[in-house]
Amino acid sequence: MNTAQPTQPLTIRTLTESEHSAFLAQHPTASFLQNPRWPQVKTDWRGESVGAFDGDELVAASLVLYRPLPVKLPVLGSKSLAYLAEGPVFDAGRISLEALLPALVEHLKSQGAFLIRMGLPGVVRRWAAEDVRRGLSKGEELSMHELTPLEEDAETPAVHAQLEQLGWTPPKSSEEFEAGQPQYQARIPLVDDGGNPLDVEAVLARMDQTSRRQTRKSTRSELTITVGTEEDLPTWQKLYEETAERDDFTGRPLSYFQRMYRELNAAADTECTLYFAHLEDTPLAAAIYVRQGGFAWYVYGASSSEERKRYAPRALQLRQIEDALAAGCRWYDLGGLSPSLDPEYELAGLTRFKTTMGADVVQTHGEWDYPVNKLLTKGFELYMSRR
Repeated sequence: MNTAQPTQPLTIRTLTESEHSAFLAQHPTASFLQNPRWPQVKTDWRGESVGAFDGDELVAASLVLYRPLPVKLPVLGSKSLAYLAEGPVFDAGRISLEALLPALVEHLKSQGAFLIRMGLPGVVRRWAAEDVRRGLSKGEELSMHELTPLEEDAETPAVHAQLEQLGWTPPKSSEEFEAGQPQYQARIPLVDDGGNPLDVEAVLARMDQTSRRQTRKSTRSELTITVGTEEDLPTWQKLYEETAERDDFTGRPLSYFQRMYRELNAAADTECTLYFAHLEDTPLAAAIYVRQGGFAWYVYGASSSEERKRYAPRALQLRQIEDALAAGCRWYDLGGLSPSLDPEYELAGLTRFKTTMGADVVQTHGEWDYPVNKLLTKGFELYMSRR
């Protein structure tokens, strides 16, 4: 367990974008959700980059997004939810949670936070893709936790106990996606256990037979893979809206993707790439990929109902994997999934698809709450439960 202590009480202050970016550059697996330009994408929130200093040394940093309550309350004034998505970022061997979190809480209180929600970075457990696929196929286990993990962090129980002692409330166990970032993530490793880079064939070998066959077939399907620009986002949006209608989900507007593309490409050591798979002049699939430091994400995908047997989405997945490997990334993230292994569960198909792609399942610490004002927090939770 981390026992590092600062030489004096930590000082918390707002960071400039350059200060925050320089700190993130030292932490190549930090999430792009911690990027100081992300608030320019999430325009319904107010953003602040905050840093914790041990004397003159910056030892932790976090992007904080503030979402105000819809009404200003008498006496209490304007209050906000303070949200730290996959933050704060810090060196566990350099600073302790006991030193960092109380100082950070006091700063967020001064900014009017009635509730602080923190997605502490780190992996609690990891299950092998093949084991999860087998578990889903057999249908004998109900949960990921009934499988033997590939790896498990021995310090997690002590970390969680410390968080509770500091007044933080752990995430509730759920098979569904909660508001915020899913606690369970699908990640394809791009390095071996010794940290050595894999090649494309080694990544393909992680897939199940069907995914590997379809991926290889996509490379022989007369498809052309291109990289788009911001001017091509309306073409993306048309495919995306077709996908949303077909798969029955509520999509984001074109303006969101325009901001995302513009802001992340303006950030240090970050790229947001738009890919298309064309058959002659017809776009069949598109994808939005983000890389920051040594981490890559498949963030959004869209596809046409035409020419499905050409497996255009598979071709785009392969291209993103190739680009992530070329950039020296350690992981290629396919996003969240459910810990349920019930083959009849409504999200089972998502887990099946991502693990057949060769993605291991990692359990993160999840999002912990610090209720500054318990009454407002209870009202907020009631409101969220009825949405």
